[in-house]
Amino acid sequence: MLRNHIHSINLTKGIFIVIINLLIFSCKDSLQKSTDNLVFRYNEHKNISSLDPAFSKDLADIWATNQLFNGLVQMDDKMQVLPSIAKDWTISEDALTYTFILRKDIFFHKHKLFGKDSTRTVKASDFEYSLNRLKDSKIASPGRWVLNKVERYQAINDTLFEIHLQQPFPAFLGLLSMKYCSVVPKEIVEHYGSDFRANPIGTGPFKFKRWEENIKLVFRKNESYFETDEENKRLPYLEAIAITFLPDKQSEFLQFAQGNIDYISGLDASYKDEILTASGHLRAVYDKDVNMIRGPYLNTEYLAFYMDSEIPEIQSELIRKAVNYGFDRQKMMVYLRNGIGIPAYGGFIPKGLPGYNETIGYTYQPEKSKQLISQFKTETGIENPEITITTTSNYLSFCEYIQREIQKTGLQVKIDVIPAATLKDAKANGKLDMFRASWVADYPDAENYLSLYFSKNFAPNGPNYTHFNNKQFDTWFEEAFIETNTKKREQLYAKMDSLVMQQAPVVVMFYDEVVRFTRKNVRGLGINPINLLELKRVKKD
Repeated sequence: MLRNHIHSINLTKGIFIVIINLLIFSCKDSLQKSTDNLVFRYNEHKNISSLDPAFSKDLADIWATNQLFNGLVQMDDKMQVLPSIAKDWTISEDALTYTFILRKDIFFHKHKLFGKDSTRTVKASDFEYSLNRLKDSKIASPGRWVLNKVERYQAINDTLFEIHLQQPFPAFLGLLSMKYCSVVPKEIVEHYGSDFRANPIGTGPFKFKRWEENIKLVFRKNESYFETDEENKRLPYLEAIAITFLPDKQSEFLQFAQGNIDYISGLDASYKDEILTASGHLRAVYDKDVNMIRGPYLNTEYLAFYMDSEIPEIQSELIRKAVNYGFDRQKMMVYLRNGIGIPAYGGFIPKGLPGYNETIGYTYQPEKSKQLISQFKTETGIENPEITITTTSNYLSFCEYIQREIQKTGLQVKIDVIPAATLKDAKANGKLDMFRASWVADYPDAENYLSLYFSKNFAPNGPNYTHFNNKQFDTWFEEAFIETNTKKREQLYAKMDSLVMQQAPVVVMFYDEVVRFTRKNVRGLGINPINLLELKRVKKD
């Protein structure tokens, strides 16, 4: 009887413990759900090498440092330059002197090294120090080139910062929006030295909290952030950002599909057919839970001819134009990219940049391509013309598609697949007659694209890999540098781009697109042509 009584007590006690545990886990789960809408979660499969903006070269690093740091100016989603720490600026009539007026209410994230108040305001001398770091050979910042056209800079007083250029450069403000040019505090940087990469202190909408490298990175809301929304509410809306480091895109997609992360960027081969139809629409199974955002990306994908080649086919404008007319770009996008990407019927300047003109390129005209090949055979006596496209394995499918299409016109096409590093070296040194390439903007101005055709930029000393050489182009290119009227400069850009297309040193295949997938409860995540991740206006329902 006693044994039964004790057993009854123990059973009751066990049930009580189970109920308590259930309540605890239920409360914990409920708490997690109640705060989940304040935490934005994404994965970075490429890892992050540094949180020091002076080393923000790769997209993974740029995304992270963009949450932590600010510069003098910033870009909006339409690539317009807006104030940031500088509330206003003036440019001298000769376009050589930029004077920035700084806000007085911007504070660095709190740190004990600041002393009594644990923070301080940003001063013009902080920008002088921050830009000096880019030039410091001991630091070896990859952002040093940003100052190539800068003659000198100085803090006039606490709120005036002046930059003098060696020559006019209309794209300079856009260049200053890069994360390299972010402001950092001297006393913190010099305390940590190279370890500032893992102990960042900036002014951004989020502040650094914790980093277990290759495992997890956490940022928390900066309660003292200076920007507000249209209703004068202080940004950011989120309480935190949590970044994981799963090493491959397929694992990342599975986490997204299960609702464990809020966002993925790009269209990887491992899941493109799973989430999208061939025409580029979300499949029905994801339509209820997922939003897709897409827009132009400042990336031009192309094939290039080496204009100094001794091969008659490469030298011939007839052959170069025949290749341009000889394949269906729209069909290529559907079959190889699930409709993501903009067929390139314009010039080298991609859609999304001022100067882009959708009518100056080449459409699919197979009969015209055949006529040009036939004309080449007649004029040269070469009965079996042939070209070789050099590419990497990642783009083999595109080159094979073009090969199949072009060979129908009477031009034989071979494909040579080599490692990316080998291709990069060979194209820089004029060892390839024809090769696949892409150009992603270093800064959002068409001048960056047209610099690939300026004769003074011949590779390996510049980005003119085709060795395109045209006196009229060079004249217009130099005129654009001193043209301060935005509309007139855009007209010059369009004329230059049209001239390049007429001589066809390249075959522009497509302009890339930024593709973003978010959970349905994410609002305020925009999209922009440089694929910058901006989280200060994001909300989660």
